[in-house]
Amino acid sequence: MEDQNKKTAIEFQTLVVQGKIDEAYEKYVDPNGKHHNAYSTAGFESLKIAMKDNEGQFPNKQFVVKNVVGDNDMVAIHSHIVLRAYTPGIIAVHLFKFQHGKIIEMWDCAQAIPEQNQNQDGVF
Repeated sequence: MEDQNKKTAIEFQTLVVQGKIDEAYEKYVDPNGKHHNAYSTAGFESLKIAMKDNEGQFPNKQFVVKNVVGDNDMVAIHSHIVLRAYTPGIIAVHLFKFQHGKIIEMWDCAQAIPEQNQNQDGVF
């Protein structure tokens, strides 16, 4: 089940970044679940609206999975998201909790990648 949850989390994120937000929610989200994004009011429906607003602002995002970690019903995706071409983008970590194959809880955090990176090890 852990591997299936990893695949589901990646597919959900991929669909969202492609602008297929309704499809992503229909397939993978329990509408009674909850999220912990501080910029959106409670409930997955509210987050869905915010995702659609983001898609309107940044319609051609790129999403590259760097690491995926799973532990039973929890999956973490560490990724590189580029919102606009020719910009460094952001480092994102999304944490998903699953029940019966659906996302029932979600956390996200992100860090902008600076134009001038002081860390010689890089950001990934």
